[in-house]
Amino acid sequence: MDEMLQANQKGYVCVADGVTLSMSYRNKELREILEESSMTVCDSGWVPLYLRLLYHIEREQYSGSDLLIDIVNMEKYNMMFIGASNATLDALKTRLSQKDPGIASMPFTSLPFRAVEGFDYPKIAQQINVNNPDIIFVSLGMPKQEFFMHRLLPYLNRGILIGVGAAFKFHSGLSNQKRAPQWMIKAKIEWLHRIFSEPEKQLKRCGLIVSSLPSIYIKEYKKKKSIDI
Repeated sequence: MDEMLQANQKGYVCVADGVTLSMSYRNKELREILEESSMTVCDSGWVPLYLRLLYHIEREQYSGSDLLIDIVNMEKYNMMFIGASNATLDALKTRLSQKDPGIASMPFTSLPFRAVEGFDYPKIAQQINVNNPDIIFVSLGMPKQEFFMHRLLPYLNRGILIGVGAAFKFHSGLSNQKRAPQWMIKAKIEWLHRIFSEPEKQLKRCGLIVSSLPSIYIKEYKKKKSIDI
C-alpha cells in the first residue's frame, strides 16, 4: 500500500471469508471484482486452510476489523471513513480519536440507504478527492461494499479503498456485536460465536458455506490436478 500511495496510485482491498468465496463461485461479477483487487486478505480460518491443502500457500487469517485498527495504530495515514449510520460514525470517531487524536479532524461520511446501482459515484468521489485521503475505509457489508468500491474507483484521483465489513460497528462500541475471543479465533470456531450473536443471519451464512465449500474444494482440486499433469 505504501508503494502505491507514494506513486499516487489507486486501488481497492477486499477482505474475504467463506461466504465471500461461496458467493464468488455463484456470481461471476463478484469473482472478477475480487480478482481485480489490489489485494485480498483472508477473513476466515477456513479459507487459509483450503489454500494450504490445495496449493501449499500459507496465509494467516486477517479480519477487516484487525486491518482497520492496525492501520489506525500506525498514525501515519490520512484516512476517510464511509458507510454506517451517523450515530455509529460519531461513536467510531470518538473511540478512534483516543488512539490517534489526528483522526478527530478526518472525515466520517454516512451514505444513503440504497442499492449499489443508485449511488452518485462522481459526487461521492468528488468529496473524497477534495479530502485527498490515503486510505478510504468502506463499511457497507459484503458484497455491497465490493461492488461499491469497484464502481467508485475510476472516479478517484488516488487512494486505497478498503472494505471492512462490520468493523465500524465493532469499534464504535455501540453494537452488541463483538468479535469472538482469541481462543475461538485460533480454534477456527469464530463462526460458532457469530451464530450465537446473530443466529438468523449467521445460520443462513453458515448454510451457504456448508453447501458450497465442499464442491468448491473438489473443483479446485481437479483444476490443480489438470494443471500439474
